[in-house]
Amino acid sequence: MRYISMRPRILVKAATGLLFCMLSVATAAQQTARFPTISLTAGIHVIKAEVAAKDAERQQGLMYREKMGVNEGMVFLFEAPAGVCMWMKNTYIPLSVAFIDDDGKIINIEDMQPQTTESHCAKKPIRYALEMNQGWFKQKNIKPGMVIGGLPKP
Repeated sequence: MRYISMRPRILVKAATGLLFCMLSVATAAQQTARFPTISLTAGIHVIKAEVAAKDAERQQGLMYREKMGVNEGMVFLFEAPAGVCMWMKNTYIPLSVAFIDDDGKIINIEDMQPQTTESHCAKKPIRYALEMNQGWFKQKNIKPGMVIGGLPKP
């Protein structure tokens, strides 16, 4: 009769389960990672904005977030003025995006629906995009032509 110890199998299963749990936690943490924040101004309103300046940060954006504070948002910084389009894949919060030129002037504002791949584009080359909870710009009477203050320099 052959005897096969169950102990190695149990240890392998336990190690595999532990590794899976660690990877799941790391992935979830990465998906909801917070970026450095700055204060921006839109008229009399102060915005606490996370800054997405690197390519990987811009790709991640606000994906997997389930909520965002009333005056919180995310500003996307691009290396040079460019034609930019935004979309909402894996983004659970309805957002409005303001496309902003080199001087901080809002070019256009678009509303975006959660979990869609529909493109929302700047009407001309821009340096920044500022995402806020959907309707924030309208509620605060912030319109194209107005200036966003405190934007980071590239």
